[in-house]
Amino acid sequence: MAHVLFVCLHNAGRSQMSRALFDRAAEGRHTSDSAGSVADPAGSLHPEVIDAMREVGIDLSDRRPQRLDGALAERADVVVTMGCGDACPVIPGTRYLDWDLPDPKGQDIDAVRTTRDEIASRVLGLVAELDATP
Repeated sequence: MAHVLFVCLHNAGRSQMSRALFDRAAEGRHTSDSAGSVADPAGSLHPEVIDAMREVGIDLSDRRPQRLDGALAERADVVVTMGCGDACPVIPGTRYLDWDLPDPKGQDIDAVRTTRDEIASRVLGLVAELDATP
């Protein structure tokens, strides 16, 4: 079982979508967390993200952004970063992936759907890879 940490700037969009889609795809075979790399994460998820995820049967309305800390990073086997640049800590021995995805904040619902669907595709690939790893 692997533990994946999804990190974006404010933990209000990309990383939250990634975690939810990963948890659904992994069906308990792997675990995940999400966090924001800035000192003050957003107060809530972007409404357009909540709407786009609700369309695929995932309710994120009760999720709250959290700040990335060392404990979250150290627990991860894989850290997936999305736009946090140098603000993400580097833990020796941890695998890092960088997904170049647009920030959904303020985007129209079609743009957020496109990002959501791209994340879903990448998550399926990651879960398949983790499932195949002995």
